[in-house]
Amino acid sequence: MRLGLDVNVQKLEADKMRKGKNEAKEDLDGLKTDYKKLRLSMKTARLGKTSKQWPDLLESQNEKVRL
Repeated sequence: MRLGLDVNVQKLEADKMRKGKNEAKEDLDGLKTDYKKLRLSMKTARLGKTSKQWPDLLESQNEKVRL
């Protein structure tokens, strides 16, 4: 009787861990999707520049304004 209860408890714990793992994987997939969308919007808005690229961009924008 006691051995049967131990087996049931182990099965329940395994199921709980499996469900938690699936939820964590879904959360990670959601975060990856959000990150990709953010990077795309930053690229579209030209915010994904490095610190070395900004002076060149600003200089070209200033030249356009002068013309």
